[in-house]
This record gives sequence, C-alpha cells and structure tokens, in this order.
Amino acid sequence: MTKVAFLFPGQGSQKVGMGVELAAQEESQQFFESADHELGFELSKLMTEGPQEELTVTYNAQPALLTVGAMIADRLKQAGIQASFTAGHSLGEYTALYASEVLSFEDAVKTVHKRGLFMNEAMPAGEGAMAAILGLDLETLTEVTRQVTSEGNLVQPANLNCPGQVVISGTKAGVDEACVRLKEAGAKRALMLDVSGPFHSELMRPAAGKLGDVLESIKMNEAKVPVIANVTAQPVTESTEVKRLLIDQLSSPVRWEESVRQMLDLGVTQFIECGPSKVLSGLVRKIDRSATVWPVYDEETLNAVVEASKEWS
Repeated sequence: MTKVAFLFPGQGSQKVGMGVELAAQEESQQFFESADHELGFELSKLMTEGPQEELTVTYNAQPALLTVGAMIADRLKQAGIQASFTAGHSLGEYTALYASEVLSFEDAVKTVHKRGLFMNEAMPAGEGAMAAILGLDLETLTEVTRQVTSEGNLVQPANLNCPGQVVISGTKAGVDEACVRLKEAGAKRALMLDVSGPFHSELMRPAAGKLGDVLESIKMNEAKVPVIANVTAQPVTESTEVKRLLIDQLSSPVRWEESVRQMLDLGVTQFIECGPSKVLSGLVRKIDRSATVWPVYDEETLNAVVEASKEWS
C-alpha cells in the first residue's frame, strides 16, 4: 500500500488571498467562519484582503496558516486520501496534530493565536530576526553562531531544513553579525526571513510556560495517525508526549531534514504539502530527489493529487 504523508508549512508561507479559492466550497468556508468565531475578529478578511504586513505578524500568520492547512487536509480526506504520517514545520506541527485528530480545529486555532501572542511578548516585533543561510556546513555555522552569542548577541541554528540550508534565529544584532561572518566563512547567501520574531531560539523560553498552561487547559486525543515531531524527528501518538514536545519546540531547532528522512525510511513515497506555498515541497526535493511531492493550494492542485491518487495501491 502506498504510504502518504501530509505536510504543513510554518510562518513565511502566508500571503494575501490564501485559501480564498478553496473557501468558495461550502465545506471549506466553514473553516473561515469557525476561525473568525473562535478568535473574535475577522481573520478571514485579513487573509482575503490583507494587508500583508498585518497578516505576517505572528499571532495572525499562525492561525491563518493553520486554517488553510486544515481546510486542505479535510478536502483530501473527503476525497479518500489517507495519510500514514503527518508532519508540520514549526507552527505547521499544530495543523498536523489537527489532521491526526489530536486537536479539534477550534482548540488548535485558538492555541496557535495565543502561541503567537506569547511569542510576540517574549520578543517584540523588530527586536529579533531569522535568516536562511545557504551553502554552508552545519558544523561551521554552529561554531560561528556560538562565537557571536559569546560576545553578547544571542543567535543559534533554528531550522535544520535540508542539505545546505539552515535558518538561524536570535537578536537582530546577533543575526546581522552572524550573516556577515557566515558569508566570510563561505556561505553562498544569507537571506533575512519575512517573520516577526526569533523563533526556535532561547529567546522564546518566556513563552513556553504560558503555552504550557494553555495546552493543559485543552483536550488532546491520542493521534489517529502518527505525527513526526519537530524536536525529535520521531513519530509520536501519545498526547502527554505531544504536549511536552510542543513546549520544547518553542526554543528548540526544527529538525526538518531528519523528519523527512525518517518518513522516507518508514516507507513514505507520496508527500502532500497542504498550504498556500511550495516551500516544503522544495525542501523535500532537496532532501531526496526520488520523493514525489504534491503542493496543494487551490482547486487545480487539489484535483491533480486526487486524480493521481486513484493509481496508488
């Protein structure tokens, strides 16, 4: 039997217009309506009309991406496509937990909005930063960031995405300095990311306790489909472990390359990215060219994977 993984992107994939075409279908429109109701403001209007700057702020981007990912996952399930595993990049792990039936949509969308607020409080927008470093080995990158941190400006590896691509996170000054030194050390490029904080760094620790309180207050089920956790790159199904890993995730690196290799080792051959961009699809291809990847973000791409799935045994 063909093994399928549903993948869910994190921050940086948000864009004005996300999910609008899919939400024209009644069964998908309910996600917009539910998100607006649970959050108490018109998230759907922000997703539909923007502005992009406001959509990108972490406490808006997180529920917006979760809403679109959940919408797509449900449409795939309705079409008869079942996942063997789910995985999400950072914020996307919550969407994976929804798809694996650990969290209800209502609890998930409220939790990630609060997660965004806590992350923003931990380091207000503009004081932290993240940058993608291309074409440098992890050992050199780790040493350079350690040196910059020791001089008083924290910066560290945050997203271990694929061979030759690692995202660093920290104070704005630390990331800026690290980018200069990493290019001097041989990095091909250093690209600042369109995010509003230093996610997956020690600077997020103040948010962890608050997030823990929220997670304690909501119902979590055992996963119907194993979720590959960011922190360990291992499958998890037990709700208590899920909760612990979500708290650790705030200040720990996202081990995405290892997560994809784990799924490949477990026999996954079809990866479906559920979100408004093709970021994860590109990373999977860089990790293993033999993997088949389907980015789904509108009716056309949804229909393409549904049609292809008819040939999967």
